[in-house]
Amino acid sequence: MRVRTTSTQRTYRYVRLALIAVLVFLAVGIAVQVARDGALPSVSAAYYTSSRDVFVGALCAVSVALFALSGRSLEQALLDLAAVFAPVIALVPTTVIPTAVPGLAATCPDARACVPDTLLPTVSTSVTSLLVFGVLGIAGALILARVQGTLGRGVGATAAAAALIVIGGGAWWLLDAPGFTRAAHVSAAVAFFVLIATVAALAALRPVGVHDRRRRWLRVAYALIAAGIVGALALNLVAVAATEPTAIAGIPLFFLGEALALALFAAFWVVQTVELWNEPDPSLLA
Repeated sequence: MRVRTTSTQRTYRYVRLALIAVLVFLAVGIAVQVARDGALPSVSAAYYTSSRDVFVGALCAVSVALFALSGRSLEQALLDLAAVFAPVIALVPTTVIPTAVPGLAATCPDARACVPDTLLPTVSTSVTSLLVFGVLGIAGALILARVQGTLGRGVGATAAAAALIVIGGGAWWLLDAPGFTRAAHVSAAVAFFVLIATVAALAALRPVGVHDRRRRWLRVAYALIAAGIVGALALNLVAVAATEPTAIAGIPLFFLGEALALALFAAFWVVQTVELWNEPDPSLLA
C-alpha cells in the first residue's frame, strides 16, 4: 500500500526541486550572457556583466535552500557549512582583468587582475551585512534547536564551525580588507566545492546491502561526482598556474573548470534528490 505524503515531506521535496531549478536558472543566465557577448574569463566574472542579478540571486537562493534542508547527519552538517560560503561567492566578486570582460568599463593598477575601485563600497556593504547576518543566523539556529529539542553535539559542532568561519572572515576583513577583497571569492568557492565533493565521497562510501542494486548505482554516481569535482578544481589550478591565458575551442580554461564544477554540483543534487525522494516523514515513523 502506498503511504500518503505529508505536508512536511512535500515541502522537503519542493525545496530540493527548487534548488535544482535555481541551478538551471543560473546556467541559462550564464549561457545567454556568453551567447550575446562572448566567452567570459570565468563563470564568476558574470558578476561584472548584465547577468549579475542572476548570478548573485541564484547563489543566495542556493544558500537558503541548503540551510532549509538542514539535518543532523555529518553529510548535512557539511552542506550547512557549504551554505555559509555560498553568499560569499555571490556577493564578493572575483578579481578580473577588465579588458577580458566584454563591456566592462574599468581599469586595474599595473594591469593586474583586481576588483575595480567603483565596486568597493558595494563589497563593503555586502560583507558587513553578511557578517551581521551570520552572527544572528547562528544564534537563531542554536535557539531554535534548543526550543525544538534538537540541540545535540552534532548541531553544536556545526554551529561552532560556522561561527569560526564567520569570525575568521570578519577578522580577515577588518585586518586586511584589500587582501580579503582579492581572495575571499576564490577561497569561498574552493571551500564550497571541496565540501560538496566530500559529501559526495561520504555518500559513495555508505554501506551497500547485498541485494540493494539501486544503492550500488547511486554509489557509483556519487563517486564519479566527487572525482569530477576534484578534477574540475585541478583544472582551475592549471589555469591559474599557466603563464598565459589558456583556452579550449576559444573558451577560457578557468571558465570550463568552474562550469564543470557547477554542473557536477547540480548532478549531485539530482542524484541525492532521487535517493531521498521517498525519505519518510519522522511523524509517520512515530
